[in-house]
Amino acid sequence: MELLTGFGLATAAGLNAYIPLVMLGLLSRFTDLVTLPHGWAWLENGWVLAIVAVLLIIEVVADKIPTLDSVNDAIQTFVRPTAGGIVFGSGTATQTSAVADPGAFAQSGQWIPVVIGVVVALAVSLTKSAVRPAANAATVGMAAPVLSTVEDGVSVGLVFVAILLPMLVVLVLVAMFWSAGRVMRRRRAAAD
Repeated sequence: MELLTGFGLATAAGLNAYIPLVMLGLLSRFTDLVTLPHGWAWLENGWVLAIVAVLLIIEVVADKIPTLDSVNDAIQTFVRPTAGGIVFGSGTATQTSAVADPGAFAQSGQWIPVVIGVVVALAVSLTKSAVRPAANAATVGMAAPVLSTVEDGVSVGLVFVAILLPMLVVLVLVAMFWSAGRVMRRRRAAAD
């Protein structure tokens, strides 16, 4: 389940780097839906949330303006994979620690979820960066605000699905076992 959460969060970061960071931080700080591992708790810090929120506002505005959206995509090509690595690592409950011995760190495998998140977010970001100029050219820039709004909505949706899906699966499994137990008890009662 944690891998599905990580993939969903990294995909969301590939569309908009800051949406999953802000949402994870806020959900961890103000709800019980998300409990960040100790090494990732800095995401719920007030200053971090404020800075990332300002960056989110800048990203949302810049991404809606034709031509500026392509410049923004070029800049975000470096930011989105970083955010993808962070949210994949935090979403899969990876514990990070200070790297005193790079050899031990490499053997520990702590870096694997972060790298997977970087690759997933980079693939999504590069796809977005390739599609947007073509869409802008074909629509004389009219597609930029529409595509950007859809991408932002999908990013928000992916974060919620990534966080809530594991809980829904657990609830479905509990309901199935409860129903199966009830059916078994009825059959035993009918047999007696």
